[in-house]
Amino acid sequence: MPATPSSLIDRSGQGLMKALVANAKPLALVPFLMLAGCNMVVLAPSGDIAVQQRNLIAISTMLMLLIIVPVIALTLFFAWKYRQSNTNATYEPEWHHSTRLELVIWSAPLAIIIALGSVTWISTHKLDPYRPLDRIDATRSIPANIKPLNVEVVALDWKWLFLYPDQGIATVNELAAPVDTPINFKITSSSVMNSFFVPALAGQIYAMPGMETKLHAVINQAGEYQGFSANYSGAGFSNMRFKFHGFSQADFDEWVKKVRSEGNRFGRFEYLKLEQPSEKDPVRYFSSLDPKLYDAILNMCVDQSKMCMNEMMHIDANGGGGMEGINNVIRLANKSEPWSKQPDRPAKPFVAALCTPTGTGPGGSLETATRRFDGTRID
Repeated sequence: MPATPSSLIDRSGQGLMKALVANAKPLALVPFLMLAGCNMVVLAPSGDIAVQQRNLIAISTMLMLLIIVPVIALTLFFAWKYRQSNTNATYEPEWHHSTRLELVIWSAPLAIIIALGSVTWISTHKLDPYRPLDRIDATRSIPANIKPLNVEVVALDWKWLFLYPDQGIATVNELAAPVDTPINFKITSSSVMNSFFVPALAGQIYAMPGMETKLHAVINQAGEYQGFSANYSGAGFSNMRFKFHGFSQADFDEWVKKVRSEGNRFGRFEYLKLEQPSEKDPVRYFSSLDPKLYDAILNMCVDQSKMCMNEMMHIDANGGGGMEGINNVIRLANKSEPWSKQPDRPAKPFVAALCTPTGTGPGGSLETATRRFDGTRID
């Protein structure tokens, strides 16, 4: 019987589908090839805190899969077993209860929730970033004679500043630490909220202006790692990255010597220039450091014409206003700008008089109290 046009179309369509399926098989490997290029540093970290966090993720995932996998498997099994074409499956439309099944349905998830809650509770307190370290890794405690490395971290637009108060140096977009040495981070920001994150070292910690957060961590393997901001902070956010070096103690000492030999002084004036928004900043070294700079950054008063936040809070804690307020205005008005090379300006005149009641009621009177401030003319 000769082939009809419709049968020819059906055959050609089937052939086309077979050809497409055959050619599509290699394409199924493409997603896996793309994943092969990913850096799985979160699942293969080099610091003890990050390792413990990785283990917490793995344990939590496995506990949840104990429920998820059976539920998915049973859903597919029942859909297949009780399909319409399977006449051998028992059909019980009046079935509504099974004590044995109810016990399994409720006890298994409850046990998982209890186990998951216990693991999470213990790990949340043990991995508190503010909690000082009690070990170098799973097999070693912290030696009594080891001195932690103190690092003060400042998130700028859009770069990272690292201050080493004990070494008296500072760096931009480069961080280094000796292996197996506890690191105490103090973290703040100059303007907007950021997030300090070195996946190989520990979890991310927010950096906020006018506030200080902390992180205690340790790197256990020498190498070069990536750090970045994990919180969107504007146009230059995607390039807000830095290198973190894990060095041996000898190599770290050499790195400190290199910074001291190649860098310049870093004080308030240099900081005010550095904090201006910029992108893709190169690594920079500073050989000496103003020891009070971090406190000024934290209290948002590197510019000395601005009052420090801790001073504001001190005034508020002591009642605010009154003579304290006048003293504050006079002190700020007579400050020189930090970028100015000129000596202090002549003192400005102020009316520093307060009316204070000496009595109450209709018969009360007022007296004027004045106070002279050093270097200030009071009219």
